[in-house]
Amino acid sequence: MRTPLPQRTSRAFELIRAHTVTPLAVGEVFNSIWDCQHLISNRLIDYIRCAVSHTGGITHLRKIFDLAALYGVRTGSHGAGDLSPVSFAAALQLDLAVPNFGIQEYMGHLSPAEEVFQTSYRFEDGYMKPGDTPGLGVEIDEEAAARYAYEPKSLPVNRLHDGTIHDW
Repeated sequence: MRTPLPQRTSRAFELIRAHTVTPLAVGEVFNSIWDCQHLISNRLIDYIRCAVSHTGGITHLRKIFDLAALYGVRTGSHGAGDLSPVSFAAALQLDLAVPNFGIQEYMGHLSPAEEVFQTSYRFEDGYMKPGDTPGLGVEIDEEAAARYAYEPKSLPVNRLHDGTIHDW
């Protein structure tokens, strides 16, 4: 799935939808239901790709997924490697709870996540398998976490060849 243009230009999706049958998926940078309401209610996308940790948690993302279900838009939760195992486990639980589940992105986790987080979910035969431990199925090793100081990070500025700043 590829975003054909900056996600915040939702009106441009009307033009794209009129000229293609290729499934469209967006939402990685969305923070609320209002970011995607126009796209969903006008059926301009096929998959909503929000992340639990970007949209205010399980409850708000469930509201987005419920709105999407009303319009036949499927879920495609964002599962990039820089999202924590806790965020991913929450997305996996939502996947299991909604009727409009589509696909779950999974890129693995960046180091040192495997040392700090013990998860019960696993990737097997092309599918994510939830564990059978209570809650989200993620334990945090606080001693291991203490060995890694918090370092604020941000995405570098994205520029086009002519030097203009461009959306990710």
